[in-house]
Amino acid sequence: MPQLHVLGEGRMAPTTLTSHRARPRLLDLFSCAGGAGMGYHRAGFAVDGCDIADRPNYPFPYHRGDALAYLAHLIASGEIRRYAFVHASPPCQHGCALTVGTNASQGWGRVHVDLVAPVRALLDATGLPYVIEQPNGRAEIRKDLTLCGEMFGLGVIRHRNFELGGWTATRPAHVPHRGRVRGYRHGRFYDGPYVAAYGNGGGKPTVAELQTAMGITWTVVREELTEAIPPAYTQFIGRAYLAEVPALGVAS
Repeated sequence: MPQLHVLGEGRMAPTTLTSHRARPRLLDLFSCAGGAGMGYHRAGFAVDGCDIADRPNYPFPYHRGDALAYLAHLIASGEIRRYAFVHASPPCQHGCALTVGTNASQGWGRVHVDLVAPVRALLDATGLPYVIEQPNGRAEIRKDLTLCGEMFGLGVIRHRNFELGGWTATRPAHVPHRGRVRGYRHGRFYDGPYVAAYGNGGGKPTVAELQTAMGITWTVVREELTEAIPPAYTQFIGRAYLAEVPALGVAS
């Protein structure tokens, strides 16, 4: 019989005691629908998420609540010691190249809070190795890794930058793109081998096309798909970390 694993106020999800003994545990902060978490799971981690929104499609146990407050609680209580690694994808609208022009400082009246600095401060306080992920346009993180869908044969480009805290990894060479992102630009339609994993309209892909392009099958919510990290990215990162610390590795 599977055991019911409960994380804080999160949902109960079936797990087995054997699988959780065999895998190092990872905390997935700002977890959304689990694109990052799934990659780490495939790399060999047991994953627990935390997101402020209700995420019924998240495929692992998760705590619903503010990620900063939850991390601070785990540090203060000592419960953070059950984790071997932390991943954080704080909301990116403050510095994302797609939304930076809509900030209040640009006269559009929208306020996007920059959470990277407080997240980093708490992550440093854990003493654990960690990753902070952000899209292009974010200058405040150290770009130790930059990954692209073409590196993994995906149907999206979706550049993402990763700051590695407390460990290092070899930076892979960027792979030339095979063509354009499909969609309308200034009233003209362009075809290409990639779909645009953001927005809705202007030649944007269907949900089914997004699922295929991103390698995500467990949610059909467009907003979750457009905000997700392709699991291939964090599978690469997770395997790189486990190769650096072989004592934590698990059999594939």
